[in-house]
Amino acid sequence: MSRFGKEINRRGTQSYKWDVAENELPMWVADMDFQTAPEIIEAMKKRVEHGIFGYSIVPDEWYEAYVEWWSRRHQFTMEKDWLIFCTGVVPAISSTVRKLTSTAENVIVITPAYNIFFNSIYNNGRNIVECLMKYEDGKYSLDFEDFEEKCKDPQSTLLILCNPHNPTGIVWSKEELAKIGEICARNNVTVLSDEIHCDLTLPGVEYTPFAVASPVCEQISVTCIAPTKTFNIAGLQSAAVCVPNDVLRHKVWRALNTDEVAEGNAFAADVAIAAFKHGESWLNELREYLAENRFYAERYIEENIPALKTVKGKATYLLWIDCKSLGIKSDTLAEMIREKTGLYLSEGCEYRGDGRDFLRMNLACPRSRLEDGLQRLKKAVEEIIK
Repeated sequence: MSRFGKEINRRGTQSYKWDVAENELPMWVADMDFQTAPEIIEAMKKRVEHGIFGYSIVPDEWYEAYVEWWSRRHQFTMEKDWLIFCTGVVPAISSTVRKLTSTAENVIVITPAYNIFFNSIYNNGRNIVECLMKYEDGKYSLDFEDFEEKCKDPQSTLLILCNPHNPTGIVWSKEELAKIGEICARNNVTVLSDEIHCDLTLPGVEYTPFAVASPVCEQISVTCIAPTKTFNIAGLQSAAVCVPNDVLRHKVWRALNTDEVAEGNAFAADVAIAAFKHGESWLNELREYLAENRFYAERYIEENIPALKTVKGKATYLLWIDCKSLGIKSDTLAEMIREKTGLYLSEGCEYRGDGRDFLRMNLACPRSRLEDGLQRLKKAVEEIIK
């Protein structure tokens, strides 16, 4: 049996995801039910055995690990000086929004999109401007005409891009990214690209970093990256921001330091180094398992829950489920499913855009747990439509 097929009890471990009732099955927040790579655990054990956990520096090995990983796996040749340590992608996004925009300016988001983007904008007194994607025949695409109109507004100064895209699982093409960059540069819009899901594409599918799409993209980009989503170590607060442009990088560096989110805990550098230098075999196995889970879930829903449809995503471990035929807004639908079966899914309304017609299911769990979740979903839908 694959190491990822083992069920691990996470109840009673201060897990945000699993802080639910005994009969409930949480398949919502983007947190995997798998133990991280053994090499990361060994690196932590070694650090623990030293027994002193004082203030830490970011060693050269941390920079080297990032540079080597992105060069080899994603054909992105970074320079060491482009990288800034940060405690997380979300803190980096919020700090960057505060630094690169002014109060009441517009921040563009391509929706539906990761809901925390909206918090980072709204909580800082900026305006959220949605660019709603087209959804036809189960596929999403960017409406470039609408996107350019949003960018032309002089009040629009920043785009938050999700690459690959959460929740739809889109892997943007190099051509699409280059066109986004061209439009943004022409209209003086900086691009803040959240690329935390970049290593979780389907096997054989690779993503293009926004900064690689064109020389123009490189110079207007602020890219947030981390090992945390890939290796299921989000609780260790370890991330990086890559900014090739000297002026932009100084501003982002000042923002992160002003907000005090540029100093790591005693484990932050070690876990990133271990992940990128020694975790590749584990990751390759994980991607295969996640792909099998995705295909299984897509087939199950197609064959057993015909009222629902799935978006055939190529990245993330999140399944975007089209529930429009039920005629129930997704926040109400998610609540009904949870009450009837204990299955806890993410309501699409949180992601704006057309999210009112969708639910998001986390597939990063042992197959037995996924089967349980899908059976609960089938039962709930049958009860709703009978």
